[in-house]
Amino acid sequence: MTIGLVKDIARMLDISAVQADSTESDIRNMAALAKKYDCVACFAMPAYTRLLKELLCYAPNVNVGGVIGFPSGANTIESKVQQTHQLLDLGCNELDMVINIGRLKSADFAYVFNDVYSVVNVAGNICVKLILECHYLTNDEIKTACELAVKAGIGFVKTGTGWAPTGATPGNVELMKRCVGERAQVKAAGGVRDLATLLNLHRLGATRFGVSAKSAKLILEEMELKANG
Repeated sequence: MTIGLVKDIARMLDISAVQADSTESDIRNMAALAKKYDCVACFAMPAYTRLLKELLCYAPNVNVGGVIGFPSGANTIESKVQQTHQLLDLGCNELDMVINIGRLKSADFAYVFNDVYSVVNVAGNICVKLILECHYLTNDEIKTACELAVKAGIGFVKTGTGWAPTGATPGNVELMKRCVGERAQVKAAGGVRDLATLLNLHRLGATRFGVSAKSAKLILEEMELKANG
């Protein structure tokens, strides 16, 4: 994909307000920015999902995103399934779930697959992205996670939650894309704060980017200047 317009960037941005201290004001500002630029999705913590849905009710092109097992991924499979049902009932049409990091690192791959597949199965036609939290994984674990994700029917594999000490890196994005090929897409999240970083990660295979409203605004404004220059 050639990126030449602001809308090209906007349609790759998942704007999020999913930090522990994200406020109602943050949710409102995020939704306003997404509506202004027609961004692809907004993500909030579950306590704000109903509000986010209301704020985006007249923005049909902006998906309402929900997070499952966030940020640790260590919830039981049953609780992740219950949360999936709840978020779908609240109107989410995209879901980002966190892999069970501890089970993956314990090589309990059957559990990890069942965990992911259980959510994908409930979600049906709704896009589910699997957050790997690459900061805590070896390259071999990233490869295994990608294979399990594809087998379970995941739409995207995602680098991280934004809560770990490090975020998306060129190496991780390139590795993940090489693993999934055309079977799934790659979402880069964590540390994507400027246009240059986004464009570099896009070149390496990322097609969706998780960013804060502050970073999204800076990236979109920088792209506007570039497009008009």
